[in-house]
Amino acid sequence: MRADIDGLLPMSAVIEAVERAHADLSRGTAVQPTPSTLSLEAGGPCFLPMAALAERQQLAVVKVLADVPANRDRGLPSQRSIVVLISHQTGECVAILDGMLLTRQRTAAASAVASRHLARPDSSVLGLVGAGGLAAAHVEAMIEVLPIRRVLVWSRSAATLELFVNRARVQFPLLEIRGAASPREVVATADVVCTLTPSKEPIVQGEWFAPGLHLNAVGAPPRADHREIDSRAVSRAKVFVDSIDVALHDSGGLKLAIADGAMVQGQSIVEIGDVIIGRSAGRTHRDEITLFNSVGVAVQDLATAQLVVDAARRAGVGTEFDFARSKA
Repeated sequence: MRADIDGLLPMSAVIEAVERAHADLSRGTAVQPTPSTLSLEAGGPCFLPMAALAERQQLAVVKVLADVPANRDRGLPSQRSIVVLISHQTGECVAILDGMLLTRQRTAAASAVASRHLARPDSSVLGLVGAGGLAAAHVEAMIEVLPIRRVLVWSRSAATLELFVNRARVQFPLLEIRGAASPREVVATADVVCTLTPSKEPIVQGEWFAPGLHLNAVGAPPRADHREIDSRAVSRAKVFVDSIDVALHDSGGLKLAIADGAMVQGQSIVEIGDVIIGRSAGRTHRDEITLFNSVGVAVQDLATAQLVVDAARRAGVGTEFDFARSKA
């Protein structure tokens, strides 16, 4: 259950597991197909089955992500997911996990992994565009990999912003945390920016980017017509992704930039796993602008889910159930 997962994993462990997962993907010791999007109507509910298999864990994972925009009007989460772990050796079901907290942690961990390899090492100001469920997890993750001292955050909702700032000041007492008047103020002030909104139209504009910025574009749902950053942002940056195939299939930010002709000739897209293992360069000079377009991939879910199962067994939480047991 979700309550059993809450608090089981230190963020540092999730970051290391996600980094190893991306390295395994680049080395070919983990595989994941490009997911298919299931939808009956444009703009309606869509479902994304995500699968991966990894030699390291000897496990396969299938996660089904449901993106239901109408849930916002119902007071429900717009995204929900369920994660199933399966043994590579026997094919048995190892675990069934609620995906909300797991997804939140692995998403923030992926941003931290990218920032560790792409941001300037002395980056001390973190900017958040969006103050919802992902925001605190991103602060927790970023302070593990960078010398963050200040956090500047913007939200469309004044109430959401106030709630986040008040809670974050308690959770992270050593940080200076304050609200911003606009996304532009966040981008202009921060060394590292994380966009964490489900926006359809761009909130962040590339013309605001200062030399040396690193940006993690995280929040947009896997829909071809949604993006948090405009095409100018993509054209000005060196672009990195969690998976090229998945990003070109699911990321509206990249697909719309390509359609606009904003991807300049010769501009490459690099998988973060290739940077981790040294196959490709990350940031090459201090003033370079880097962008990690985070869609979220199944190898991240697999690595984090294994940590959850191992920690749950050590803590004695969760319910053990034998699916193969026959009736007496």
